[in-house]
Amino acid sequence: MEGKIAFVRNYNDLCTSKGFQFEFYCDRCGTGYRTRFKASVTGTVTNILDTAGGLFGGVFGRAAGVSEQVRSASWEKAHDNAFTEAVNELKPDFIQCPRCSSWVCRKSCWNNKRGLCKNCAPDLGVEMSAAQASRSVEEIWAHARMADEDKILSKNNWKETIRASCPKCEAPLSTNAKFCPECGEKLKTATHCSDCGAALTPKAKFCPECGAKI
Repeated sequence: MEGKIAFVRNYNDLCTSKGFQFEFYCDRCGTGYRTRFKASVTGTVTNILDTAGGLFGGVFGRAAGVSEQVRSASWEKAHDNAFTEAVNELKPDFIQCPRCSSWVCRKSCWNNKRGLCKNCAPDLGVEMSAAQASRSVEEIWAHARMADEDKILSKNNWKETIRASCPKCEAPLSTNAKFCPECGEKLKTATHCSDCGAALTPKAKFCPECGAKI
C-alpha cells in the first residue's frame, strides 16, 4: 500500500492537463515559492487522442472517451507524485510553529532563538524600536500647539451655542465668529437677565434661572 500524502493549507494548485505546478506561501508575510512547471506525459497523450478523435472517426472516434479514462487514472497518479515532490522540494523553506500551528517562512518569520514564529515571539529589538516610534508620535500630538484660529473652539467655548450658518443670509461659518463674514450680521448677543444676571437665549420671554419676565 502506498504511503499517505501529507499536505498543508498554505498552497495553491496551478496544475493543468498539460503539466504540474504548485506554489507554497507563508501564513504570516505571504512570501512564497513556486515550483517550476513540469510537463505531464499523460496530458500530452490525452491531447493527441483528443485531436485524433476530432480529425478521424471510426476506430479513432472513441479517442475522446479513452483520453478521459487516461486522465482519470494515470493523470491523477502523476498529480499525486508531482505534489509529493513539490512538498519535499519546498518544505525546507517553511516551518510550522508549535504554538499557533501556522506555516511560516524560515527567512523572515521564524524566531530561531525562541523556536516560535514571530507572531508568537516577535524580535524584541524590532518591538522596542516600534514602541519608541509610537511613543514619539504620541508625544508630538500631546505637545502640538493649537493654531490661533482653533483656539476659539477651545474647551471654554463649548458651553455656548456655536452656529454653523448665518441666521440672516445662511452663509456657512468656518469659525466661531462674532459677525457674519458675508453680510455682517451680528451673530452673538450678550443678553442677560436684569434680575439674576443669567445668560438668556435669543427671543427668550422668561429667564430660565429665576423665571423673571424679560
